[in-house]
Amino acid sequence: MPANPDAWLLTAARNQALNTVRHQAVAEAAGADLALLQEVWAPEPAEFPDDRLKLLFVCAHPAIDEHVRTPLMLQTVLGLDAAAIGAQFLLPAATMGQRLVRAKRKIRDACIPFDPPEGPELEDRLSAVLEGIYAAFGAADGTNRGTTDESLFLAELLAALMPSEPEALGLHALLRFSSARRAASRGDGGEFVPLAQQDVRRWDRASIVAAEEVLRRAAALRKPGPFQLEAAIQSAHCQRLFSGRTPWQAIAYLYQALNAIAPTAGSVVGHAVALAELGNLAGARDALSGLDDAHTTLFQPYWVARAHLAHLGNDLRDRRHCLERAVALTEDMAVRTYLVGQLRGP
Repeated sequence: MPANPDAWLLTAARNQALNTVRHQAVAEAAGADLALLQEVWAPEPAEFPDDRLKLLFVCAHPAIDEHVRTPLMLQTVLGLDAAAIGAQFLLPAATMGQRLVRAKRKIRDACIPFDPPEGPELEDRLSAVLEGIYAAFGAADGTNRGTTDESLFLAELLAALMPSEPEALGLHALLRFSSARRAASRGDGGEFVPLAQQDVRRWDRASIVAAEEVLRRAAALRKPGPFQLEAAIQSAHCQRLFSGRTPWQAIAYLYQALNAIAPTAGSVVGHAVALAELGNLAGARDALSGLDDAHTTLFQPYWVARAHLAHLGNDLRDRRHCLERAVALTEDMAVRTYLVGQLRGP
């Protein structure tokens, strides 16, 4: 029983109303795109528990260029604009907008049949759908609860729809671990709080425990994959709630395994930070130097990581240069304010 039942009921009612308005806004914003897809739909199979989840699989049709499937999901199903989508793929908004327009024109002109997939087709499209949900979660900043909640909801539905797919379970666990820390990522005044400085008492213990159970179910299937490894990394970070310390050695090993099968700019940066926390600055610098300019120029976490390494190495000039680059690439105002504060520091 909550301490103040009336306040609790008011909060629950308000959140429910906000969710209803958000879903309606997404549907209205994507109305034209949804109509285009619905023109060629077959009757929906009973196993799809949610129209948005079905649409994600529709957008993963093999006739659509694989490089535009996830952006199409983000715009059509989840209501993100070209600027937000482009930021996820390190592309200008205009370039991403052109790609999306071309993709929709191809759908219309070629009359591509978008029957909702079943059986083996469902499994074939799973990877693209997982990437779409993950990208939507990553596109949400600290104030955008709508996209975060939507992504977590879809990940949970997908895990329930395909309980024998370890990567679906892995994504669900990953998003639950990350969401469990959301309340602690902002201070009382809305200021950004880095993970290492978060008050673990504000983490959602029940959600973390539930995520651990989902991850154990995925591991029991003995088919490791990128989302399971990323979930394991977040699980390791969450161990500070129980032990009071962050197991950086385990995190470094997990990033090493992840980079061996599915390296990304983000996973390389994460590995470098873990090595730096272990005192291996040379290894951390080597890891970052392996990224080319195409992966770093517009990638804000790279510049934040470089600034951190420069701080640990007492290179104040490089630290300032990297922080300035990071600030210029940061759209979340709370994070930008935090980084500007670091610039003004020693």
